[in-house]
Amino acid sequence: MNAIYILWLRQIKRYLRSRARIVGSLGQPILFLVALGFGFGPVYAKAGGGNYLEFLAPGVIAMSILFTAVFSGIEIIWDRQFGFLKETLVAPVSRLKIMFGRTLGGATVAVLQGVIVLCLTFIFGFRIYSLAMLPMALLFMFLIALLFTALGTAIASVLEDMQGFQLIMNFLVMPIFFLSGALFPLTNLPKAIATVTKIDPLTYGIDGLRGALIGVSHFSLHTDLLVMSAITFILIIVGAYLFTKIEV
Repeated sequence: MNAIYILWLRQIKRYLRSRARIVGSLGQPILFLVALGFGFGPVYAKAGGGNYLEFLAPGVIAMSILFTAVFSGIEIIWDRQFGFLKETLVAPVSRLKIMFGRTLGGATVAVLQGVIVLCLTFIFGFRIYSLAMLPMALLFMFLIALLFTALGTAIASVLEDMQGFQLIMNFLVMPIFFLSGALFPLTNLPKAIATVTKIDPLTYGIDGLRGALIGVSHFSLHTDLLVMSAITFILIIVGAYLFTKIEV
């Protein structure tokens, strides 16, 4: 447990020391909130959808968590190239503990990023419908972070160069985000798109987060929580297995 705690704390310290990383990662969420929230707001309202910024904010929060979580896997490749990973793996600590510590650390960093974006949404006029549901929102944020940190770890464990990781991540992450219902409602979609959104794990994370923050969800919160928990558990197992097979 000490090894897991140390690796978890190391990830957080690395994030907090990088002020440029914190500030830089806020650019895209702010752009989405301003350009889409206010740009499509009147159109969304005329279509009878209500306040588009309210609908969009949970999706933007999830987006910031998604990108931060997935790209935490780059640190594995970075550490491998510079020899830091080898030093970690030869320590008298099981690889499972190393993986769990890194995954928890990456997920915590992603949640911190999501909380910062959540605070930013208040500046643009977003409001939580019930403070009592805030712990539920944080739970969904943590599940999203844990799921995609495990995914990033799994993919980084079988790759050796950053270029390959970035290509694969862009191939996966962008469709996962845009087909998750983060930017559009899940009702009355074409059958093909509706099927894809139901397969997308981020769909359930955003839907649960939206239900907790604004009280509107496509599925039930219980369904969202069950699906997210199951997929997160599976990906952690897969990520742990692939990490134990790393050769340095």
